[in-house]
Amino acid sequence: MLNGEKYSFVPKVDRSGEISYAPYLPIRLSYRERSIDVMGLLDTGASMNVLPYEIGLQLGAVWDQQTFIISLSGNLADIEARALLLSGTVSSFSPVNLAFAWTRQKNIPLILGRLNFLAEFDVCFYVSELGFEIAPKQSHS
Repeated sequence: MLNGEKYSFVPKVDRSGEISYAPYLPIRLSYRERSIDVMGLLDTGASMNVLPYEIGLQLGAVWDQQTFIISLSGNLADIEARALLLSGTVSSFSPVNLAFAWTRQKNIPLILGRLNFLAEFDVCFYVSELGFEIAPKQSHS
């Protein structure tokens, strides 16, 4: 991958004590004048980016000011979510605008899905090596 950066999967322990490895990516999220560094789960099965409630609050977002309601599906289908536009910076790559479904659900990871994180970055998974590589999307002429 041209100009890609490699990352290792991160070990996570589930409720039963089992260790699994997942593709978590360090990313800086910014909203207005605030920025925080977080870890986001790369999820090719997620149709959209999902932002946990606490991270939105840390960035200074106000729930009642976000009036565009988003319907989620799958495991999050019963959870209310609101649209929130953030800036995201991965490594030394240029910042990109990222649309999130901001939810009040507490025990979920920050999810980086197809809309629109995976539309902004090319990602190659090396599951047998417990790693992945990421680069900004390439312009196609």
